[in-house]
Amino acid sequence: MPQNEHIELHRKRHGYRLDYHEKKRKKEGRMGHKMAEKARKLRGIKAKLHNKKRHSEKVQMKKTLKMHEERQTKQKSDDNVPEGAVPAYLLDREGQSRAKVLSNMIKQKRKEKAGKWDVPLPKVKGMSEAEVFKVVRTGKTRRKGWKRMVTKVTYVGENFTRKPPKFERFIRPMGLRFKKAHVTHPELKATFCLPMIGVKKNPSSTMYTSLGVITKGTIIEVNISELGLVTQGGKVIWGKYAQVTNNPENDGCINAVLLV
Repeated sequence: MPQNEHIELHRKRHGYRLDYHEKKRKKEGRMGHKMAEKARKLRGIKAKLHNKKRHSEKVQMKKTLKMHEERQTKQKSDDNVPEGAVPAYLLDREGQSRAKVLSNMIKQKRKEKAGKWDVPLPKVKGMSEAEVFKVVRTGKTRRKGWKRMVTKVTYVGENFTRKPPKFERFIRPMGLRFKKAHVTHPELKATFCLPMIGVKKNPSSTMYTSLGVITKGTIIEVNISELGLVTQGGKVIWGKYAQVTNNPENDGCINAVLLV
């Protein structure tokens, strides 16, 4: 072994540090933010070279993903029975049909990461901040305008406590806080009034998701334990997602369809 490869030699003898792989994973997780910060700060020829390199990397990555997404596969089809007489040498041969399948789970994972589900309302109107928040003027002279009043229906957890007024930036009025939703089961064709567990995703903005703002098209999580649905293993299903199908601030209630 060459003289300067002392780290490799030490690893061969004693192995890795206990936290090596965890640290490596975290470093890789931070890499995206570091690259973005670098891209923002670079100027001149360095910026051009960096952007050109990143562009070629992204093109290569897209090509790789496209290669992995779909491939041709043969599947047995019992339905296609040929009409008329079949020669003796073809009697035991099964019909085949070609179909495209995912060669791996990349596409599915990307969809889940982006928060795309097969939902009843795939497209909804985006909500601007001016529509959702109302500016609240504070201070003796009513000059400070950093507070915002949420004008849409919201959900807050059971143990939610308001911040002191001095530090509260977003005010969620009590009258617009909802805890239950009318959830329709599409297969049972029945509607149940179920307690909410949380807001999974508001398509308009991640900030609305974190604040628990519920508008049309929002994915909410509801407690369906009282429906008595069970898994194949016999365990009771507790939480399930549902999509809001109405404008709760106008109707005074939340109507949703269960995603099954």
